[in-house]
Amino acid sequence: MKLKANPSTNFEPHPEADCIGVCVDVTPLKRVESAYGPRDVFKCVFETDQLREDGSHFLVWSRSFTPSLHEKAAFRAFIKQWFGRDLNAKELAEFDTESLIGRTAKLSIVHNEHNGNTYANIGLIRPDRSPEPLKPSGKYVRVQDRDQQRDETFHPAEGGGDDDGADWRRVKVHVGRHQGLDLGDLDEDSVRALVDRWLPDAMANPKPLKADRELIAGLRAAADVLGIEVDEDNNEPF
Repeated sequence: MKLKANPSTNFEPHPEADCIGVCVDVTPLKRVESAYGPRDVFKCVFETDQLREDGSHFLVWSRSFTPSLHEKAAFRAFIKQWFGRDLNAKELAEFDTESLIGRTAKLSIVHNEHNGNTYANIGLIRPDRSPEPLKPSGKYVRVQDRDQQRDETFHPAEGGGDDDGADWRRVKVHVGRHQGLDLGDLDEDSVRALVDRWLPDAMANPKPLKADRELIAGLRAAADVLGIEVDEDNNEPF
């Protein structure tokens, strides 16, 4: 492993834009460390009407929320902006986040810099009252479904020994500026960038190519060695 101080990434963040998004996931609770100690958080994931060069839809993640409907809670404020109203008494008594799946919103996406990387964030969310609401493409796999999906896709019954990531240093990188290099030839910051920025979307793909499967397995193995947390539902730092 070659260690260098200069970070690099070819991840393409969601462009800054006013756009329409449809909620495709509310992620499972995840324990994270904060200045106030450990806390459980989740995020909302939106697929937008903005398209990449390959025709696929961009995704954008909300900030992290704690599961609270307190009047001062960040999630309560987010929902109030999204719905264009506060929650009613029935919703406050019991709010099912699954009801958000398929709901559309007007989004203003802004860019923020963090540790030399550019992250796309939801600067503003508003109600979408379009006569024909945006529909999900169906290509996004929810975080809660990915473990089962990987079991079925990455380890087929006929054998998948080349995907176990055992010799991760010899895995070829086929994305970004390091195409053609072995994973072990990358500096630590470049590996970390791939883990943080490419890996979540790759793992969400229900039908990854063989090269993708190999790189996914290699990056997961490299993350274990380097002590990098694999965040499968993240587009920005918690």
